Amino acid sequence: MVDESNDAGLIQVLATRLENQRLPRVLSLKEKVDRGETLDDYELNFLEEVIDDGKKIQPLLERHPEWQNLATKIIHLYKEITEKALENEKMK
Repeated sequence: MVDESNDAGLIQVLATRLENQRLPRVLSLKEKVDRGETLDDYELNFLEEVIDDGKKIQPLLERHPEWQNLATKIIHLYKEITEKALENEKMK
């Protein structure tokens, strides 16, 4: 059985990290690719790390469907960024 208090603490940590660290950086990457620029290896590694972390929290999202809509929106944002980055790379 899963301890719900552990989930609550983990969700709080993840939400804080998203708000203070990841989302501002991801939005900055979106602005960059929207300007037609490409992403460097460091930025691509960051996106890869974030996507890997998302896979790891899948069981948490299954236990807490109230967070699935937010997770879906974030995944869509990452997809937009990577697709646009690839498009920009091809235009180089």
